[in-house]
Amino acid sequence: MNSNSSINSETENLMADSTTLGPLTIDRQAPQVKRRRKTWPWLIGAVLLIGGAWTAMAPRKPEVQATSVLQSYPSQQYLQLTASGYVVAQRRAAVASKATGRLIELNVREGSRLLKGQLIARLDASDVQAAIGAAQAGVRQGEAGVRQAQAQVRQAEVELGNADAEMQRSKSLQAQGFVSSQALDAAQRRLDAARAGQLSAQAGVGSAQASLLQAQAQLNVQQVMRDFTEIRAPFDGVVLNKNANVGDIITPFSNAAGSQGAVVTMADLSTLEVEADVSESSLSKVVAGAPVEITLDALPGLRLRGKVAGIVPTVDRAKATVMTKVQFETLDPRILPEMSAKVSFLSQAPTTAEQQPVLAVNPKALLERDGKQWLLRIKREGDKDMLEAVEVKPGRKLGDVIEISGALKSGERLVLAPVASLKAGMQVSLVSK
Repeated sequence: MNSNSSINSETENLMADSTTLGPLTIDRQAPQVKRRRKTWPWLIGAVLLIGGAWTAMAPRKPEVQATSVLQSYPSQQYLQLTASGYVVAQRRAAVASKATGRLIELNVREGSRLLKGQLIARLDASDVQAAIGAAQAGVRQGEAGVRQAQAQVRQAEVELGNADAEMQRSKSLQAQGFVSSQALDAAQRRLDAARAGQLSAQAGVGSAQASLLQAQAQLNVQQVMRDFTEIRAPFDGVVLNKNANVGDIITPFSNAAGSQGAVVTMADLSTLEVEADVSESSLSKVVAGAPVEITLDALPGLRLRGKVAGIVPTVDRAKATVMTKVQFETLDPRILPEMSAKVSFLSQAPTTAEQQPVLAVNPKALLERDGKQWLLRIKREGDKDMLEAVEVKPGRKLGDVIEISGALKSGERLVLAPVASLKAGMQVSLVSK
């Protein structure tokens, strides 16, 4: 009985479960809904795949390095050595006064051209003028003393003449017996006194003249002191710097606050030359009198001939260089002191034609084809760099570059070290060196 009842309960449970799971069964007779597949990711992948394949199969632009057409000078073919330096004036002075005083007059400014002896400035000289006045009065007093002494000499000479005449008469009368010997002695004493008076008067003239010379010397001293208050140009030149102004106290031998030493700094521009530092290891290439070519950073188109004027006989231990003085063959008025300069030491003096600019390129830019020399010029067309072949004729070797002639301009870009596969009309890609 128990087993039958358990079987019946399991059957009832299965029937209940089937009732509960009924809604979850698949209806095989119902129409099926088709799913839509997403195709756009596949399309994007296909496009990327095709683009990558095309990029991989497309021809790549050759990569090239660029150089430029340069402007060089034939004189560089004689180049032995280069050095840098500055333009300096060999005659240069900080003009000051030996006197101390307040500046009351200044007649120049920077750039003023002066002649030797021309008045530059003047100091207050009122005290010196007073001393000159006193010295002049002393001179006049001395002159009066000389005149007085000279009058005394003339008076003594008259007295001497009278005494001598009386002595002669007394001698004649005494010989005739008309006067006594005492009268003759008196005449002799008068003559001796007259002679002594003459000598004293003459000594007085010497003393008066000495006093006059002393007074004149004092006057000269004061005039020299006055000249010290007048500052004048020591030579022909140009004012480079104005170091003081009217009202400043000029104290040339003192560093006191508020005082000035030199009034102006001037230089003789006819003595301009270049002082260049040459490495002591290259000193053997520098010879006194050797030709040089001078270029100035401020005047890049100007090339000046010159020569080595001298070599300073000492070495700068810190820089291991020797100062070389280079003289200009012809000075240009645009050259100014302290301009930076480059000196090219040459093996021979260049001609005027050899100082004219020519076109030059790096020798590595030349390409030989069919027995001719070519350059590959890089031309910009839109956003592309295209090649163009230009036939040229090489010339002289000018230092590190070579002279060329052809349809080129300074500054144009060229292919450096072109390979044989490069052709005119090709598009290239520029790379940095």
